[in-house]
Amino acid sequence: GVKLLLHGLCSNTTVRSLDLKGNNLRTVGAEALGKLLRQNKSIRSLILEWNSLGVWEEGFSFFCQGLGANNYLQRLDLRNNQINHQGAGELAMALKQNASLQELDLRWNNIGLLGGRALLNCLHSNKTLKRLELAGNNVPSDILKAVEQAMDHNQDRQTILRETQNRTYILSKEVLSLKDEKTKQFLDLMDTIDKQREEIARSGRMSAARVSQLQEALDEQHSIMNSLKAKLQMTEAALALSEQKVHNLGELLNATKQEQTSMTERHFMELQQQKQEGADREGKLLRDLSAASEKNLLLRNQVDELEKKCKVQQDQLFLVKQDLTNTTAELKLRAVQAEERLDIEKRRFKQSLEDMESLRLKEVDHMTQHIEASERSMQDRIQRLESIRIALEEELSKVKAAALTERGQAEEELIKVRNQARLEEQQRLEHLEEKLRLMTESRDEAQNCCLKQKQMVAEAQAKANQLSLHADGLRRRLEELQQDLNSKEEEKVTEVNKVKVELQEQIGHLQAERTAQEGLREKIAALERQLKALSSNHREALLDKEGEISMLLEKLRMKEADISRMREEEAQRASFLQNAIMAYVQGSPLGTHSSRK
Repeated sequence: GVKLLLHGLCSNTTVRSLDLKGNNLRTVGAEALGKLLRQNKSIRSLILEWNSLGVWEEGFSFFCQGLGANNYLQRLDLRNNQINHQGAGELAMALKQNASLQELDLRWNNIGLLGGRALLNCLHSNKTLKRLELAGNNVPSDILKAVEQAMDHNQDRQTILRETQNRTYILSKEVLSLKDEKTKQFLDLMDTIDKQREEIARSGRMSAARVSQLQEALDEQHSIMNSLKAKLQMTEAALALSEQKVHNLGELLNATKQEQTSMTERHFMELQQQKQEGADREGKLLRDLSAASEKNLLLRNQVDELEKKCKVQQDQLFLVKQDLTNTTAELKLRAVQAEERLDIEKRRFKQSLEDMESLRLKEVDHMTQHIEASERSMQDRIQRLESIRIALEEELSKVKAAALTERGQAEEELIKVRNQARLEEQQRLEHLEEKLRLMTESRDEAQNCCLKQKQMVAEAQAKANQLSLHADGLRRRLEELQQDLNSKEEEKVTEVNKVKVELQEQIGHLQAERTAQEGLREKIAALERQLKALSSNHREALLDKEGEISMLLEKLRMKEADISRMREEEAQRASFLQNAIMAYVQGSPLGTHSSRK
């Protein structure tokens, strides 16, 4: 049934989540799942808990191949599937090929050490996985920590990618808006050109109507020729002004190029200074760590000396115990000898029992007094040893307090250094953002200048077109006048020829202006390309800076892990010392005496 269901889902495009928990799929179901993952493009979440997929290696390998070929699944739940280290290796190979999976749950399986290492190695090539659960798999804690670090690194990388995508989207929007504005301006120019052409056509019609009037007004030709000469002089003056404007535009372009080169040099110098400051800070942090390690070594040496003193005291207590046992043995031997003597005296002297009893009582009193005196001396020795032990315990407490204070100071210094590093990084980021804002403002100003220059060029082109159209109209009028006046006055033909030559020179000047304007257009295009190259370089510098910041964060994490390890080792040593002292107190005669009571 599951096979038919999965076969039907291969061509489905609407199902987003599939839950097959506790269905005992086996090999056929695993193969069908692999085929589904290869063909389906809509499922984003797949839950396969309690299905024992890891028992059949061939089916699970086919499932892993389908997972590696899929680029749409985002969440996969494989809890309680009896996956061993071989299955974990196949999953690692699939994760190296997959580029869409974000969450993977492998809790309560049999992955072990080898499977954990395989999954950790695959995370170097997988950049999309955000969450990986490995609890209940007999995986060592160091591998779990490394997996967590890799997950954090992938999350940071994806946030950076999202920010870059958003920035590129915003920039693309700005570029499209600029293109739209340019197209609008071009369409406006085309509309103005069409209107001017219509006006020219109207003026041509009006000129055709005026030809008849010109034939009648031949006497006014001299005045018209003088007016044409004046107009030619005005056009020459306008051409000179346009040349001056072109020269000024070239100077402005050179100035903008120099400013851009100076800005790039400044940015390069600032980046070098920031790299040097980062290296100096790393050196300071390493020095602080070396000083902390030296302090820890001194504390360790003091603890070793205290342990040696404790061992010497234990040896002394052992010797005292041996003396006590020897004295008790001697006393027992003396008591035995006295009893034997009493028995002999009882046998020999039955008649003098009363005298011997009095003597025996005296000897017993003497022996008891001797025993009491020896016990008192031993108690005095024990009290002295206890006072020595108390003094040593006080010294140990003082040393521990000093170590704790030094640890607190070292931790406070580390916290201060971290806060300073964070503040400095925030200041750097703010400084870089201000630089970006200034660069965008300068870019906008340059774009505005380019737009103004384009407008000036467009105005010059419009003027040139108007002049060329005016010149064409003049040519037509002159040709018609020549045809009409050839029959009447041959002398005026020479004057008309001179006017033609002057008009041709004017046309040559206008063509030269057109070529100059085309050169300006090429320069403007080159400047736009330079601006694009500068923006790309600036983005690459920002990406490099973000990579350096991520490396510094990883170094800080490694140092924090080392400090936590040192703390755990010191806590273990303190617990060992406490256990030794408690064992010593329990093994002392006072401890045994109190327990007997």
